[in-house]
Amino acid sequence: MTTTHAHHHAPADLAPEEPQRISVSQLLPDVYKAMVRLDIAARQGLDPVLVELVKIRASQLNQCAFCLDMHSKDALAAGESPERIVQLSAWRESRHFYTEKELAALALTEAVTVLTDGFVPDEVYAEAAEHFEETELAQLIAAITVINAWNRFGVTGRLAPGHYTPGDFKS
Repeated sequence: MTTTHAHHHAPADLAPEEPQRISVSQLLPDVYKAMVRLDIAARQGLDPVLVELVKIRASQLNQCAFCLDMHSKDALAAGESPERIVQLSAWRESRHFYTEKELAALALTEAVTVLTDGFVPDEVYAEAAEHFEETELAQLIAAITVINAWNRFGVTGRLAPGHYTPGDFKS
């Protein structure tokens, strides 16, 4: 089996790739197309780099390997620095890598993604509302909701990371 990985210097004794369970997008093309439209509608008016940071952070929390692969690559292709992507999982300890607006968005992303952990605290919402005007804040909430939906398809379907190239899914 020849699998092309992004890391050509990787040792030959890598663990085998997990087989995909199910592809909801292939079985339900109307759902997939609706999700793509929802994704496009959600991020209108938002800074594309901010959207990638939000998508990466939610995907880290949800452990969606497929989405982590995709959005890290998309962020790099959009000019994001490797350093800021690497630091995302510890952003509270790396605040100086991000703007106050990005920090507010990351806090909101975590609260919306992990709803079982005390809901969305008033202070997290208020901080986001300070940095985003109302329509932009609604867009951010929509973008966070959409990546969480994608993550659930990816994790449940066990979609394999490592095969995505930026531009693959541009509609």
